[in-house]
Amino acid sequence: MTEITPIPKPLLQRYRVWKESKFPDRAAELSRLAREGQAPDFMMISCSDSRVQPTDIFGAEAGDMFVHRNIANFVPPLTQSGDAHGTSAAVEYGVRALKVRHLVVLGHAQCGGVQGCHDMCQSGQIGAALDLPLVGQWLELMRPAYDVLVAQGKPFDADELSRRSVVQSLQNLLCFPFVADAVAAGSLQVHGAWFDFGTGVLLVYQPDSDSFEPA
Repeated sequence: MTEITPIPKPLLQRYRVWKESKFPDRAAELSRLAREGQAPDFMMISCSDSRVQPTDIFGAEAGDMFVHRNIANFVPPLTQSGDAHGTSAAVEYGVRALKVRHLVVLGHAQCGGVQGCHDMCQSGQIGAALDLPLVGQWLELMRPAYDVLVAQGKPFDADELSRRSVVQSLQNLLCFPFVADAVAAGSLQVHGAWFDFGTGVLLVYQPDSDSFEPA
């Protein structure tokens, strides 16, 4: 398998710095987690964007937060056929196996995936016809959020679409029977938030007013 190459030296150097400077302070806790397993209270569905680090934003340490990341932090609806994908599998594991008590969908400013969906829908294109067709087909799942904003008849940008997409993801989550059952039983709460990494501002979704308010 000569096409596969070793990890780059600069990345290994970062590991060595972490092992020497930070691991010793966490060794006992990480050893306990290795023995006992994880039992996080929080699950975070976040974007793959390298500028958004949910564990940093919320000050989480190892074992605190079960994190799933994908393009545009999106939760597709549950299909009638029950087709699995990485996000549905992660949600099932977090809710049913880990029994997290809080599930947060975290959107963010200047999301390239959301901008792609915005531009695609605005131009009348379909996802499969984009230069990145696999990404495009994923973004097609977000089109209902775009349609909701268009129906309101007001101008909107990609950041507004990003926030509306968080709401769509929350609605999709509640269509998973095991999520709905856990929420009804009081063992799980589902939340939405949106982060502007350029300013450090976190907005929290308020379902009563269907709006995002500063934390």
